[in-house]
Amino acid sequence: MEGRRRRWCYWVVTVVHVVGILIFTRGFLLTRTELPYYSHCSDVSQSPCFSPTNNDSLSSSSSSSDSSINSSNINQDQHCWTKPAVDRLVIIVLDALRFDFVAPSTFFPEKKPWMDKLPVLQRLAFKQGSSARIFKAIADPPTTSLQRLKGLTTGGLPTFIDVGNSFGAPAIVEDNFIHQLVINGKRVVMMGDDTWVQLFPHHFNKSYPYPSFNVKDLHTVDNGCIDHLFPSLYQEDWDVLIAHFLGVDHAGHIFGVDSVQMIEKLEQYNLLLEKVIKVLESQSGPGGIHENTLLIVMGDHGQTLNGDHGGGSAEEVETSIFAMSFKQPPVSIPPELDTSSCEQDLDGRKMCTSSIQQLDFAVTVSALLGVSFPFGSIGRVNPELYALGASKWNLEDTGAGDCKNQAKLQEWVQNYVNVLCINAWQVKRYIDVYSASSMIGFSSEDLLHISDIYNQAEGNWSNTKNFLLYENEQGHSLLPALRRQIDAYSNFLSNVSELARSKWTEFNLRMMGIGLAIMLMSVFIIFLAIWQSNRPQIAFPLPSGDSRISFDVIFAFFIVAIRACSLFSNSYILEEGKVAIFLLATTGIVKLQCSIMKKKMLPEAVVFLLLVSVLRFTIEIGLSKQAATSLFLNVSSSWMLRFAPDHPLWTYMSESGPILALILLAWLLYRTISSIYCQGIWKYVIMGTISSYILIAVHWGSESSISSVSSLLQGVGRSYIPRMVYTVGLGQLFLMAFGQLFSKEKALDEKWSLIMKTTAMLSAWSSTIIILSGQQGSLIALASVIGGYCILRLDSMEEDAISGTVRKLNFNPLAVTQWNLLAVCLFFATGHWCAFDGLRYGAAFVGCI
Repeated sequence: MEGRRRRWCYWVVTVVHVVGILIFTRGFLLTRTELPYYSHCSDVSQSPCFSPTNNDSLSSSSSSSDSSINSSNINQDQHCWTKPAVDRLVIIVLDALRFDFVAPSTFFPEKKPWMDKLPVLQRLAFKQGSSARIFKAIADPPTTSLQRLKGLTTGGLPTFIDVGNSFGAPAIVEDNFIHQLVINGKRVVMMGDDTWVQLFPHHFNKSYPYPSFNVKDLHTVDNGCIDHLFPSLYQEDWDVLIAHFLGVDHAGHIFGVDSVQMIEKLEQYNLLLEKVIKVLESQSGPGGIHENTLLIVMGDHGQTLNGDHGGGSAEEVETSIFAMSFKQPPVSIPPELDTSSCEQDLDGRKMCTSSIQQLDFAVTVSALLGVSFPFGSIGRVNPELYALGASKWNLEDTGAGDCKNQAKLQEWVQNYVNVLCINAWQVKRYIDVYSASSMIGFSSEDLLHISDIYNQAEGNWSNTKNFLLYENEQGHSLLPALRRQIDAYSNFLSNVSELARSKWTEFNLRMMGIGLAIMLMSVFIIFLAIWQSNRPQIAFPLPSGDSRISFDVIFAFFIVAIRACSLFSNSYILEEGKVAIFLLATTGIVKLQCSIMKKKMLPEAVVFLLLVSVLRFTIEIGLSKQAATSLFLNVSSSWMLRFAPDHPLWTYMSESGPILALILLAWLLYRTISSIYCQGIWKYVIMGTISSYILIAVHWGSESSISSVSSLLQGVGRSYIPRMVYTVGLGQLFLMAFGQLFSKEKALDEKWSLIMKTTAMLSAWSSTIIILSGQQGSLIALASVIGGYCILRLDSMEEDAISGTVRKLNFNPLAVTQWNLLAVCLFFATGHWCAFDGLRYGAAFVGCI
């Protein structure tokens, strides 16, 4: 009966917990179904818009020279959905390009050292008569490079769950800008970040990829781009050139924005861009290969001052786009389409920047190149970027009241309205297909609302088309009607993008709350089950003079409750380590008070508190990236010993300390195998760990700047020794598995047998973890041994010596809580934290040649 009751309780808890997790993840892990449909040139015939041929005939009076375009099948294919405005496109991606790297410092309340380091872009953007402009580009989170490249090329919204692909990018299966270039006969050349080749494995005529994973390398990718970029600018075997630089992103991850390395990178990029623009300008004359080339310098996302990105803060989502055409500059567009924000510099010169959503990039560039819009794009053709590339359709500087000026303006607006018509039709088609194909579609109310807006826009367009087709020579101005049509289409497109963001990028807090409540309910059921199962073990109530056990239960519950509540803080991601170390110190103070009152194990309590203090300091260093240029070390690095970070004493301590910790760990393991209880296979496993510690010490010595051994072992120590450690660790695991399954052990005390097996298992894992964690790995391992020993010793102090009493629980809940908090603190003390730049990317290169 008792066994049946326990099984019933187990299944109830399992079902409740699974239901809670499913509901929570439904609101947190937002997903979007990727549709395997692609746009084709012939699809535009299904739209209510003008085809490129009809559109040409409408403007034949001012573009008679274009009539020959339709005579060639190849050129007809190039028209596709819209008339191409540029022949060649150069895209230079500067990864993690903050907006204040490009915009003038006058746009910000305070000038920072990293501002105004790209003066060539500012000079060209604000030069009188220049065909260049700076845009503030707003990205959609998550702001990791893979998701942003996916969003930039598809025109869609990658979801939070896509972040898991950042370190092994699968090829994009949905329609995208690069695919449309290829099927329309455009030749694409790529160089730089190898993520492009992973996303588009068979799309490039030429590609020069470089690994992007090693963030400590600031120059390999950039130098590779430079080596291939300038020769390619003189060649005619491409239509679109993509160069993706990573120096700024890596400098931010390792050193932060406010660092010498960051400023050096920006200055290098400034010289690079000057040379690129000079080459393009030199060949932009009549008949030159860059006569009709558009240059775009852009970032895929921004970054925080610490170099972090991935979230949705303003610093992370705000990046920049610099666009420059080498044709006659556009003077103006209708004022209602202008998003300029202007400031004046110290000389009184007016400087204006525009804004653009990254969501709009794919469809805008597709319209400029005259290829089909990606099937899943929900962006809008940006009027300012489109006008910059399509300058031959823009207004000439002939005076506001000139009739020719009005005709030119009307011609440009008419072309832009037709492009928006195709744009809106394509988005409506995608929404309809997505809702019919995906299990996670839009609600009927949302679809009805979107359809009503689109039908209104289409009704207006039908009337406007009649005026365009049968316009008489008396010339009634169509500008008011065209502007209303732009507003109608823009309203539809903005409503679709807002709906998509609410479904794919904004967490469903209601479902997350319900799921969390159900999971808390399952935890309560577990607590009741544990309490019920331990009730029969109570011999008789504890004496009234000793309520220690009950106090530990209450105090442990209080600590766990505080940590659970802290999960709801919006700053918990970066402050979790500090919260955990504070709670661990609180439990240590309680244990110290107990040891003083009982006059037992005072040294263990003091050592535990000292260890917590050291961990607090190392967590602060970890949050500061342990970089010599970081703000924390600049201010607080020498507060204990009063010497500079580059002082020789600091260098000797930082490089000799980890090796001394390894020696101490090896000595402790040697003491373990000297015990009579350590026998058989378990003894050889621990001996393997001791040998691995020796190899790790040699490996660190080969990387040391103070050891003469480093030059002798530079090749062997840095590549082959880590591989030997991995091999020994793998052999230890196989040996333990063999010993557990096939080896017959001598009868040992059950308690000591369990201790030996646990020690062997932990030691087998430790060598690999230590070498991958870097030189602080041995210090953290030593801290875990010391902390664990202190927790066990202080827990034994609570054993009740009064005969005839037993604990209400089979474990001390306060000790379990301390183990949990210690593990969390050790994680953060290694330099990790719960953010994308808190990952130790360098671990992937330990042992690589």
